[in-house]
This record gives sequence, C-alpha cells and structure tokens, in this order.
Amino acid sequence: MASQAQPTLRVDELLLRPWEPADVPVLVAAYSDPAIQHWNFRSMTQAEAADYVSTANTSWTSETAASWAVTSVGNVVGRMSLRSIDLIQGLGTIAYWVTPAGRGRGVAPRGLRAVSTWALRELGLHRLELEHSTTNDASCRVAAKAGYTLESTKRSQALHADGWHDMHLHVLLDGDLPATATI
Repeated sequence: MASQAQPTLRVDELLLRPWEPADVPVLVAAYSDPAIQHWNFRSMTQAEAADYVSTANTSWTSETAASWAVTSVGNVVGRMSLRSIDLIQGLGTIAYWVTPAGRGRGVAPRGLRAVSTWALRELGLHRLELEHSTTNDASCRVAAKAGYTLESTKRSQALHADGWHDMHLHVLLDGDLPATATI
C-alpha cells in the first residue's frame, strides 16, 4: 500500500483525490459550517488544516488511514476517509462529511460506495465500520444507500457539542458487495 500513491477514485462526475496543500482554505471553510461542526465537534484553523493535509499524506504512507477530497467540477464538496486501516485484521473505519454546496446531490452515498468498494476489492479489507449519532438521520440514510447494515447501537459513545450521543454502528463486509460493484 505505502509503496503506491494513494489512488484517485471516480464515480459519475465526482473525483475523490488525496488532499493537497491548496485545499487548506476549503477545509477551514468546511469546518466553519454549523452542521459539520455539530457532528464533528470541532472547527479548524489554517494551521490545523495544513496539519490535516500533511497528516493525511503521512497516514497513507504509514498504512494507517486514507482521506480523500471529494470534488465535483473541480470544487471540493466533501470528504471521505478511512479513519483507520488495520491490514492485519482486515478492518477499516469510515468517516465523511459533505459541504452545503454538495448536499442533496447524492455525494455522500456515491463517495461512500466508491471508497468502500475500493477498500474491500482493491485494498483487501474484510470489514468496514461506520458510526454516526442516532440523531443524525441523514448519515443513517447515507449508510443504508451505500449498502451498510445497521449492526448495533453504542450507548453514550461520542461527545458532540450538545452532549453525549448514542451511536449507530453500520457495517459492510466484503461478501456484502454485489458482484457487479465497481469503483
């Protein structure tokens, strides 16, 4: 994995590519969006965004994570991330967000399917896990549209701006992908 460049993925008009230093202002703007702040419990300064881009590249080469800028017609409209990769256990955890400009266009489910298919088919993972607050109905719909199964609810698992949240755990196994699924 580390000996190869992080792949760029394409689905319809969406291009999922590694983060670049030029994306720092986009990250700062995205993390100033109230919805992204609410579910991610943070904002991001210029310095933090620059560190995020650098860490994303380092994480790929150390085989521990992968993160993509989701672009549409050259504009960043979201983020897809394998927040953690365990090649020995065949396990990855998924996270994502979509900017206001990308919402309502199917960006999240299409990007999630692309990353999931790549992770299971090309990277060779066996299990992908996705967690979101039980009150985040949009993320629940995204997970279902991308073929993830709701496996459990983790009680009082994550701290958000408004307090502790129960979290849904959705799972996609390598055997869950249709034979026709392509990246």
